[in-house]
Amino acid sequence: MTDLDSFLASFDGEPGYLDWASFGPLSPAVRAEAQADTELLGSGRRSSIELVDDHVRAARELIATLIGTDAAHVVLQPSTSYGLMQAIYGLAGGLLLGRSEFPSLTVAATRAAEALGTIELQWLDPADGFITPEVVREGLTDDTRAVAVSLVDFRTGFRADLGAIREVIGDRLLIVDAIQAFGTVDVDYTAADVVCGNGYKWLRAGRGTGFAWYGDRALERIAPVLSGYRGMDDSVATDGVPPPAASARAFTVSGIDGLAAARLSTALHEIVDVGVAAIENELGARTGDVMYFADRYEVPVLTPREPERRGGIVTLAPAPQDAAPLAASLANHGLTVTVRSGLVRVAPHVGTGANTLRLFGDALAAFSATRVW
Repeated sequence: MTDLDSFLASFDGEPGYLDWASFGPLSPAVRAEAQADTELLGSGRRSSIELVDDHVRAARELIATLIGTDAAHVVLQPSTSYGLMQAIYGLAGGLLLGRSEFPSLTVAATRAAEALGTIELQWLDPADGFITPEVVREGLTDDTRAVAVSLVDFRTGFRADLGAIREVIGDRLLIVDAIQAFGTVDVDYTAADVVCGNGYKWLRAGRGTGFAWYGDRALERIAPVLSGYRGMDDSVATDGVPPPAASARAFTVSGIDGLAAARLSTALHEIVDVGVAAIENELGARTGDVMYFADRYEVPVLTPREPERRGGIVTLAPAPQDAAPLAASLANHGLTVTVRSGLVRVAPHVGTGANTLRLFGDALAAFSATRVW
């Protein structure tokens, strides 16, 4: 078992890292497991290979535990994008989504519409980019068959209200990109029909650790268009081509990387042991610390103030003439953030320590001292 204090202590990187929304440095447990399993795969023994491959089962079961479902509804994917493409390519009818969503959603939707001609794209363009239940309600039409949304927006950190969106859309499908939330935001994922994520950010599991959950309604209505031979119950059939599996396995193209699954299952074990609610509470305190310094030095914040309306991202929105000086000050103080389109995205994690926050405060103080009003 991992308690919260031990979990916090496992963040062993150098001070200054505030870019968890881009990449999560691998945890010590994940690094150790990856090294051990690499040695096992070097042995050539069948028992060793099977031991590593068993992480696929473990990872699916742990994801099911966090969602509150069973492992038959979960399938591992190379990335979030793969899971979203599997879901979107199998749709028919109107698909409602925000035009400023991360490209994993918008590109998959556009490519599917262009290639198959079965999807009618219905775009949402709220002024602040926040996909609220009210915005969704206004965008719905009689032709809308599915809604796709990021649980936590990659630009602003805004957290969508899945339960309220479910009430608004009724029996329509709800497809969720959860990469910026899974393991750090405690929500009822079963309000959705499809949940896709990846372990390489907040879970600290590295690339290749994607996954997707498909609820019963999704399995009934989404055609497994991109289903490969591993998506069949008998994956080595040679006397014909069996139909796709009746479970989430249908949304599989080829074999799963056992090493990636090992990293993912190890990371998920830590999350399950600590509890998502405890992690969310701690992360809310860290984002609150970032907002405190931003307010102290009068740097505008785009992210909602209420903890229940944000994830682990705090986006600073300096005046146009201040964006470059602020970014330079952060870099000069050894801080890693994401700067895009004049916005500064700051993404701490629960293990972000006092030294990093002190550097952040110093960087904002230095910026403020040279700012021309």
